Amino acid sequence: MNPLSDRITSLPASATLAMAAKARELKTQGIDIIGLSLGEPDFNTPDYIKDAAIQAINDNYNSYSPVDGYVELKEAVITKFKRDNNLTYTPAQIVVSTGAKQSIANVAQVLLNPGDEVLLPAPYWVSYSAIATLCEATYKEIPSSIEDDFKITPAQLEAAITPKTKMVFFNSPNNPSGTIYTEAEYRALAEVLEKYPNIFILSDEIYEHINYGTKHFSFAAIPSMFDRTITVNGVAKAFAMTGWRVGYIGAPDWIAKACTKMQGQITSGTNCIAQRATITALNESPERIQFMVDEFKVRRDLILDLLNDIDGFKTNIPEGAFYVFPNVSEYFGKTLRGKTINNATDFSLYLLEEAHVATVTGEAFGNSNCIRISYAASQDTIKEALKRIKDAVTA
Repeated sequence: MNPLSDRITSLPASATLAMAAKARELKTQGIDIIGLSLGEPDFNTPDYIKDAAIQAINDNYNSYSPVDGYVELKEAVITKFKRDNNLTYTPAQIVVSTGAKQSIANVAQVLLNPGDEVLLPAPYWVSYSAIATLCEATYKEIPSSIEDDFKITPAQLEAAITPKTKMVFFNSPNNPSGTIYTEAEYRALAEVLEKYPNIFILSDEIYEHINYGTKHFSFAAIPSMFDRTITVNGVAKAFAMTGWRVGYIGAPDWIAKACTKMQGQITSGTNCIAQRATITALNESPERIQFMVDEFKVRRDLILDLLNDIDGFKTNIPEGAFYVFPNVSEYFGKTLRGKTINNATDFSLYLLEEAHVATVTGEAFGNSNCIRISYAASQDTIKEALKRIKDAVTA
């Protein structure tokens, strides 16, 4: 008899964290592993944000914070949404959480019932399906391919909708593909959803500022979708604040109120010092973090050049985030150094064991032909990693 709940036994481990753990295990054995599996900027948090945290400590911010966030932070979020996304929210429509992951989990918990269906345009972030599972909902993948820049069509969306469909998760810029949906593409998808007024949209925009030219467009900026869309964002990626754990939503007030109620029984308010630092991060111009985006673009171009020099890797040009998602299916069925590659998971493990480079299988993201490679690493690290990969697949 297994004393653990069905809830936890049905939950898969995070593939990205699992690969990182395996890489750490090999490192403890003295093996030089290059980690390109985690989505974490290698920059330090900018000084002006760190200074705000230090000031908050000196100002004795050490008490419980409001469950849904400090008023000043909610006002900063409102300013950010208006400035960057042309979205108008009130304080009652904002909830600050311990990372965007908690924001997403809150929304799913308050909207989904057992048996409800969530549509996931694939590839998608690994935790979306797990969160749906935790809510005892089902999820349906809507496939895409590298030939289509990993974007779904309105026809695909409409074909996937059933009477049980309750939510659709969009993520642009996308993890793991770096794909960005244009305003026209989002509006075309919205025309489909306008026919189904009981479907809610979660728009995950955590990579918004890591954008190499395609103008970011928020799904909630479509007037017919505003009252049905929950916009999720945070400071982890663009501000190099992954460990600070601050995310937030803009949502209809009744959803925000429900999320606050849920959060009040789970974690209560987000870390007070991190919140004070985030006020400064959001109130300052996004231009202050542009230097990181510029460097990510250089790294993107570098890794694409190096990948395109390796037979068997099929790439497209990601327009945002800091990942490439090459199709490696040409290797399936082949034997490399005595190891048979049957799928993307085999290939990812092969690269870890033989090239000593950690990547993540695309199967975790709903695409069995690809692997995710993060280029949130120095140019020298990227060059060495790709040299190892090339040697491992051409030996």
